[in-house]
Amino acid sequence: MLLNSDLWVSALIRRAEIAGANATVVRRGDGRAGTVIVKAYDTSTREARLFTEAFGQDGDRLWIQPVTGTESELDTYIDRQRGYDPDIWVVEVEDRQGRHFITEKVEGEGGGSVANP
Repeated sequence: MLLNSDLWVSALIRRAEIAGANATVVRRGDGRAGTVIVKAYDTSTREARLFTEAFGQDGDRLWIQPVTGTESELDTYIDRQRGYDPDIWVVEVEDRQGRHFITEKVEGEGGGSVANP
């Protein structure tokens, strides 16, 4: 069974805080089923990556990087998604190592554990 979006976001923020990173809810969506977007900002390189929640064929939550580019381009993507879906969550994570703190599989990243930035 999948966690509700609000619980999942709370757990992500807690993992980030425990590791010494900063995580902030920029946009609060539907507490039960709102799609989550995570923007991971590497404070040492000043680069950002974007991760969007998706679901695999088995129904498990996984994450994809829907777009790459400058931080401005990522913000434009987020704004566009907010226009399509008013229930989305947007969480920004700032970390010196660029970690996203997503524990589920991240497509193209070999497992997506917290250890993988």
